[in-house]
Amino acid sequence: MVLSFGVVAAAVSARVAAPVRPGITVLLTDSTRLVAGKRVGLLSNQTGVDRAGTRDVDLLRSVPSVHLVRLFSPEHGFGGALDRPVTNSSDSGSGLPIYSLYAGPHTPAPPLDGLDAVLIDLQDIGARYYTYVASAVILMQHAARRGIPVIVLDRPDPIGGVLVQGNVRAKPAPATTLISFLPVPMRPGMTLGELLRFANDTLRIHARLTIVPVAGWRREMYYDQTGLPWVRPSPAMPDLESAMHYPGTCLFEGTNLSVGRGTAVPFQVVGAPWLRADAILKRFQEAGERSRDVFRGVELSAGTITPVSPTDNKYGGVRVNTIRLRVTDRRTYDPTRTAVALLVAIRASAPDSFAFLPDHFDLLAGGPELRQALQRGRTGAAIWREWEAPLARFREARGKYLLY
Repeated sequence: MVLSFGVVAAAVSARVAAPVRPGITVLLTDSTRLVAGKRVGLLSNQTGVDRAGTRDVDLLRSVPSVHLVRLFSPEHGFGGALDRPVTNSSDSGSGLPIYSLYAGPHTPAPPLDGLDAVLIDLQDIGARYYTYVASAVILMQHAARRGIPVIVLDRPDPIGGVLVQGNVRAKPAPATTLISFLPVPMRPGMTLGELLRFANDTLRIHARLTIVPVAGWRREMYYDQTGLPWVRPSPAMPDLESAMHYPGTCLFEGTNLSVGRGTAVPFQVVGAPWLRADAILKRFQEAGERSRDVFRGVELSAGTITPVSPTDNKYGGVRVNTIRLRVTDRRTYDPTRTAVALLVAIRASAPDSFAFLPDHFDLLAGGPELRQALQRGRTGAAIWREWEAPLARFREARGKYLLY
């Protein structure tokens, strides 16, 4: 069964609107003075490349006046392929040492001795749950204590910088929490550089922070309109479609449902062997106009997957019934509301099978409030109404940090 309410809008043309240059290119063509004659460290991973796919490491090392001496890596490692705590290593191409900022609960302080500046170049995904912002903040905090300047080489928000959606975390948590630690919505609509400007103020880091902007990007642009190569930001983020759903479907990581890890469609599905997908979609279809308002810009359909070696250890080798999500109109789609509507419906349809993983769900949701509201049987509409005032306050507060 497919839930589309009879109208499928265009998902927005992927036509490249302008030549977009990432921060690394802007730095080396327009702003080399920021690093000339300095010993620098670089926090990056496989996403730190220019339009031609050349690594930051190689670009920086090709400039005689720049002395790149140390590398730092976030979750998944410098190559972006690991789904476990990452140990220190070295870069096979340059021989430079790589110090992990994601080595487990007792990750040591990054070695900053002898550095004149720290560069940060990471492709964020546009959702509060992603840990790369936390790794950048942790590095900023250590750099600020030593008076070392921090230079962020900015990149686009891949899911656009206009829409701001989801619940807002009420208060910040320590950056070492890694997930959902900033007081921002599930989908903040900000680039990494903008988020780090926000964090520098909100967390009172007082870092000497410079943002090298991404040139040619506008807030309404999605990643497939930039002309930049899509490099998987993490192993389970294969394409923009997965990224579009991630601000919502990531919540299901805090339940006993699969989000499609171990398949070709991670975060584009939610499912379990016991899920009655057709029955749930029929229920939405019968709700008519009420469901039309919830599921604007997305098509839902029933299907199956069989995860292979899923990194969340959910249903490996088992046939899983799923609800598949496909974006039909980026301008109207709200993945956070869609996810809550699905949580309400799935929990109501299978109360003896559905289960929260409370600690993880609350970490993603920024506290226990969303889980508790769902457990009390509150409707999606009632939950969303409580989001409206905090979202309005955040939209106003974020204005001073926007660069584009």
